[in-house]
Amino acid sequence: MEQNFLLEITVESVEAARAAERGGADRIELCADLNSGGVTPSAETMQMVHAALRIPIYSMIRPRAGNFVYDATEVAVMKREIRLAQESKMDGVVFGLLRADGTVNIELTKELVEFAQPLPVTFHRAFDVSADLAKSIEAVISTGARRILTSGGARSAPDGALILRSLVEAAGQRIIIMPGAGIRPDNFAEVRRATGAHEFHAGLGSVLPYGNTDYSRFESQVRAMTQEKYSPSGKK
Repeated sequence: MEQNFLLEITVESVEAARAAERGGADRIELCADLNSGGVTPSAETMQMVHAALRIPIYSMIRPRAGNFVYDATEVAVMKREIRLAQESKMDGVVFGLLRADGTVNIELTKELVEFAQPLPVTFHRAFDVSADLAKSIEAVISTGARRILTSGGARSAPDGALILRSLVEAAGQRIIIMPGAGIRPDNFAEVRRATGAHEFHAGLGSVLPYGNTDYSRFESQVRAMTQEKYSPSGKK
């Protein structure tokens, strides 16, 4: 099996970020309050994680939990949060905006993508609750976002593997489709085979649930997923 893949791990603390990096993660998605699905981390947390890590860090930009339909006040908050991410030397940002009818809000998303430059944008799993995934992928591409984090509209990436493969094929070289949700060491190889994707996202919420501080187990689970990128000699 092709071993050329990138693994992004989502975390909400410096300790978890360090553990993910030690485990071989290629990139971090930094959030606050993962228990509610993740919202924008504080500037202090962004700065602390940036100082502690060598791998790229993408910051979640989500002003509140709940739906992904934002009013003008909330969009202004998102712009301030994007500016904080830029000032905190994040390597990318993650957000998603929908309309009340479930379609991608192309205008506002494009506005924020342009505002975030030069940081690349990941359109997050708001995509999975959009009204039509085939139309949504074209809409997100039109905004200038670089990748889409998605479970294929299913509860988990393993459950949505066939849809994810169709999204990967539809995207071609135009945008990166990054499967995420429910990816673990015991199903990672099969998800890679079934989807044909090259970037993957995992939170390992069952390993490091809210309030748990067993970072050694978290690190070992990340390593279990990344070790296939290493040769027997231990070198990439």
